[in-house]
Amino acid sequence: MDIIKKEEKSTKTVFREPSDRKSDHINLAIHSQTPVNEMDDRFYYEPMISGFPKVDSDPIAFSGKTLKVPIWVSSMTGGYALSGIINRNLARACNEFGMGMGLGSCRRLLEDDTFFNDFNVRPIIGDNQPLFANLGIAQVEELVEKKETDSLRRLIDRLQADGLIVHVNPLQEFFQPEGNIINHPPVETIEKLLALIDFPLIVKEVGQGFGPQSIRRLMQLPLAAIEFGAFGGTNFSKIENSRQPVHQKSKYEPFVNVGVTAEEMVDLITGMVSRGDRFLCNQLIISGGIRNFLDGFYLTQKSVLPAIYAQASLFLKYSQGDYSVLQQFVSDQIEGYKMAQNYLTLKNR
Repeated sequence: MDIIKKEEKSTKTVFREPSDRKSDHINLAIHSQTPVNEMDDRFYYEPMISGFPKVDSDPIAFSGKTLKVPIWVSSMTGGYALSGIINRNLARACNEFGMGMGLGSCRRLLEDDTFFNDFNVRPIIGDNQPLFANLGIAQVEELVEKKETDSLRRLIDRLQADGLIVHVNPLQEFFQPEGNIINHPPVETIEKLLALIDFPLIVKEVGQGFGPQSIRRLMQLPLAAIEFGAFGGTNFSKIENSRQPVHQKSKYEPFVNVGVTAEEMVDLITGMVSRGDRFLCNQLIISGGIRNFLDGFYLTQKSVLPAIYAQASLFLKYSQGDYSVLQQFVSDQIEGYKMAQNYLTLKNR
């Protein structure tokens, strides 16, 4: 009973007298100046054109399903102590808020089912939200060469997933002490895979993004989407280099700082479209350096192709414990995005 009373008390709204509020204004005004050089100059603020934010965003078609918000939970984890908690929390949030989700690398599930429950989130996310399994290009290359791609279909079926994400990560594999050798250009492996499968395929990077030649080749393929995994977010090459012995860390470290940002990738695609390039893939998942809802709003609005945005590290941060923490974070992000939809327009679209 004491616990219930405590919870009720903590959620009760505290109303302050107008005089208290005015006093706050006076005391805080002198410390609340906003230097012009700190202004977010990506947007015009338009306070006259909308009511206080609309309740619902328009539904977004994605790979045969519908998202309620333009947010994707980027692939993260599986197969260690907290993975089950993290993935179940993330799947629950996707179900509640209408987001899509990519699982972490499912490589272990090709070998045995020890960690199957870490990935088995379809009963939680529900049937209406997109859920994609995930494997690295090195594993996919091996399965294609051995003519064992039927194992991918079995993986999709067991997880009740809608398709597969292939993460392309040559720099990560290069830095990783246990890394695999990638023998063929990844785009050739992807082309061969597409000829053999009957489920949707997404291709993503893991922290460096894609340059113009890679983007053009990928967009010419019948992919469900490409996910940027751009420079500026979680960088798996940097993670793997940090795991190297001390005397090895500086050997190839300059590679860690090589990449393409999400905005650069959006601009590259815009340039290709304006020149008349035709693409079979017309869905983008913009990820890498998305710090908040304003970054997501800016880049999805700037894109000339249909786009949603994805985050990994922030979702990971808030998903490791009680679900209510993640729930509040996602709710805040969505409300912020709705405010941006209502009151902001892009200066240079």
